Amino acid sequence: MAPAVILRASAGRAVPAVAVADPTPGEPGAWYVYRCDQAGVVDALYRPPVWIPDGRPGAAPSAAQLAEQARNLLLLPSPRIEANPVGAQLVNLPTWLWLDPASWGPRSATAQVPGVSVTAVARPTSVSWSMGDGTSVTCRGQGTPFPPGGDPKAASPDCGHIYRGSSASQPGLAFPVTATLHWVITWAGAGQSGTSPDMTTASTARLRVAEAQALGDGTG
Repeated sequence: MAPAVILRASAGRAVPAVAVADPTPGEPGAWYVYRCDQAGVVDALYRPPVWIPDGRPGAAPSAAQLAEQARNLLLLPSPRIEANPVGAQLVNLPTWLWLDPASWGPRSATAQVPGVSVTAVARPTSVSWSMGDGTSVTCRGQGTPFPPGGDPKAASPDCGHIYRGSSASQPGLAFPVTATLHWVITWAGAGQSGTSPDMTTASTARLRVAEAQALGDGTG
């Protein structure tokens, strides 16, 4: 029999999809396409169809192959950087660092073919901060937001930095700060489970650091 022709939209018209394998003439089977099955997500990615013969041992994708596909479907957010003091940081006073809660928390995606599905889960574990002044900070969690009415001289309990010089000599008068969020990936499905290579997402902000000015009373 002739190979099936599967069409997809491209620039407003239907064009043939390119198959990764052709069926043997007369061989029973069907064409399958990997798709994301994550609630609330519309899978707009095109993937070439795969011919899977009926009853052929090993013809269907393995759990590990589906796990790799599920990992590729993960939609991981870039970290949203927060810091205190709000606005300019001050030399020799603690800077608190944390991520917006929307940047934190597990994310998952599922890849499946008929009868088999595998779900990959990404969990954030730590944040590496490049502070722009030649130093770096590694925090084991998302960091603690500065509390309303907190002591400005108090250091963050889990994620912070102290600048020892101002950013006046830097381009834009600010230090470029990069937060790199590290994700650990696990997967489960088809009676199996395992781990996949870690992933990272990152974003950059600019922090202005000013010298603290002492105020006198004019009495000398």
